[in-house]
Amino acid sequence: MGLVWNQRGSRTETTQEGLPINVSSGVAVPKKKWSNLMPLFVALVVIAEIAFLGRLDMAKNAAMVDTLADFFYRSRVVVEGDDLRVGGHRNSDSESCEEWLEREDAVTYSRDFNKEPVFVAGADQEWKMCSVGCKFGFNGDKGPDAAFGLPQPTGTASVLRSMESAQYYAENNIAMARRKGYKIVMTTSLSSDVPVGYFSWAEYDIMAPIKPKTESALAAAFISNCGARNFRLQALEALERSNIKIDSYGGCHRNHDGRVDKVETLKLYKFSLAFENSNEEDYVTEKFFQSLVAGTVPVVVGAPNIEDFAPCPGSILHINELEDVESIAKSMRYLAENPEAYNHSLRWKYEGPSDSFKALVDMAAVHSSCRLCIHLATVIREEEEKGPDFKKRPCQCTRGSETVYHISVRERGRFDLESIYLRSSDLTLEALKSAVLLKFTSMNHVPVWKPERPEILRGGNDLKIYRIYPLGLTQRQALYTFSFTGDADFRTHLESNPCAKFEVIFV
Repeated sequence: MGLVWNQRGSRTETTQEGLPINVSSGVAVPKKKWSNLMPLFVALVVIAEIAFLGRLDMAKNAAMVDTLADFFYRSRVVVEGDDLRVGGHRNSDSESCEEWLEREDAVTYSRDFNKEPVFVAGADQEWKMCSVGCKFGFNGDKGPDAAFGLPQPTGTASVLRSMESAQYYAENNIAMARRKGYKIVMTTSLSSDVPVGYFSWAEYDIMAPIKPKTESALAAAFISNCGARNFRLQALEALERSNIKIDSYGGCHRNHDGRVDKVETLKLYKFSLAFENSNEEDYVTEKFFQSLVAGTVPVVVGAPNIEDFAPCPGSILHINELEDVESIAKSMRYLAENPEAYNHSLRWKYEGPSDSFKALVDMAAVHSSCRLCIHLATVIREEEEKGPDFKKRPCQCTRGSETVYHISVRERGRFDLESIYLRSSDLTLEALKSAVLLKFTSMNHVPVWKPERPEILRGGNDLKIYRIYPLGLTQRQALYTFSFTGDADFRTHLESNPCAKFEVIFV
């Protein structure tokens, strides 16, 4: 028999079958429903559990309680009234969702790149600064994170870096490079991991003033490789047959002494023939950018997407196919005979180039070697984030009917990420833009390109966003092809990518 207390406080005993017996009368009391006894049963179980746990080793007991508390704390965050509650219990600090997420989503990485820089084996590189610890050279204290060429030992990423056309060097084709075993590709292609273009504000005085066009010939050409694999020589000859007078200073079709300063000579002509040796996407060399410096209108044979590199619409002429020569010759004659139309083609020299052009050239304000280190450090951290500790991050906090999303943003060319928070009541692309501007403005952020751009293009202290895109896209995607189709698409991205990361391009 057992001993219990009835609801009136009288003592009773129970039979072996569990029927209570009144101690005074000895008469069996009818069995109560289990639902009435459940609170009492739960209380007894808890008391028994406490007694049992009291015998356990204190360290093990504490670990168990901490694990259970951690589970309930992370799995449920709700609000009753105006109070934030975690797991149904009042948080004594009365934290906001933003404060709670900032604390709970805080992470400590195993590698501090300030103390242990990214190490790339190869020739020493020079640049003014880099936003992540970055070291190039030989004989490091440990194995390098990356090295140029193939093969490389396990744990070292192989890097291909070249500014040559893939039509001449097949391995510069990204797909071919991957098949050969290169982990990181650095070419002129904006689709490569770390693009290395011919453009930069520091190398080319793109906003140099325009000089009077004093030469009688409409165009100048500097072409020395007469064995190019495209139709550039045929295009030159076709232009001449279309009564376009060309002064040729290069080794091909030369009719002038080539011992001249190229850019200073180009400044005297209305047009320059920026004819590449390959018609390859993003393969745009100094021929084009020197033409922009000279303040002449480039006539281009080369990259099929050369318009992406134009300083403004209508500022270049493109011979995409040999059949285009006649119409281009007609456009050249028209512009040459109509000063207003010709000056309109060069208006970017006075008004400034388009935001698209600035966003492209700004990329080179960060040295390609530094951008390689940023890429490597980002990949290293992404690998670490696949571990179990990082998967515990909540990334969201719900208060009543509203959810707060924790996302991270960095400027292109920088490494460190900044936290911003968006609410489900205003989960829009405009809200994202506003939050990014507010965050970086509050930091008195100076865009990474500020020291590189010509002073006339630096603007004031206000920040202007050109693109915000998910971290990890190529520059071709970021600049030209990616965009959220709308607010719903953006919301889907956040739901599918907890603690989502973005990059922003300021112009």
